[in-house]
Amino acid sequence: MRDKVLLFINGEAPKTLPDPENYGLIACTDGAFHYLKKMGFRLDQLDFISGDFDSHSGSDEDRYQEKFILTLDQDKTDFHKALEIILEKGFSEIDVFGGSGGEQDHFLGNLTVAYGFKDRMEIRFYDEFSEYYFIPRKFKLKGVKNKMVSLYPFPSADQITTKGLNWPLTHGNLSITSRIGTRNFAIEDEISVEYESGDVLFFVGLNEIEYPIIY
Repeated sequence: MRDKVLLFINGEAPKTLPDPENYGLIACTDGAFHYLKKMGFRLDQLDFISGDFDSHSGSDEDRYQEKFILTLDQDKTDFHKALEIILEKGFSEIDVFGGSGGEQDHFLGNLTVAYGFKDRMEIRFYDEFSEYYFIPRKFKLKGVKNKMVSLYPFPSADQITTKGLNWPLTHGNLSITSRIGTRNFAIEDEISVEYESGDVLFFVGLNEIEYPIIY
């Protein structure tokens, strides 16, 4: 765990904070800095704070100036630039908090940024409902019985076969323009997903459900 990075970005603030002791590097974007401060997070635990600092107030945050990394490239989001810094520091496993909620164009942008880094980094997003990440062509996960599971094509995935889900797929195809695989749930403790081409964004609920909720 100590080889992993804890990264806070400027979406909806997490309801609870993960244990910083589990991480080898802790960072945030400048927007996330403000909600961490309000939540009572020990800011001295941050290894760096990155961004263009358009939301920086210049008040008592000044004592953390030595942790600031100014990134002015307006062609990239603060999340994108933070991932570049993390790569430069030699880390490739990142847990991201604050990636969803708030303005939904930010959420979609964060997913697109993660997609661009998926072959170089293992990026997992967490919010109050689920964790979600891009999965490889062959994937297994234990400890998920009765949890919500969604397979979201990004933008398509072909020849998908699943095991352990209430609504299985056998050599099925998914596409954001026709059929998506959201709001399924696990009926076994271990599930598996295999697919031949494309990309899948995988969501798993943090808590068990008593019955399937279909939208």
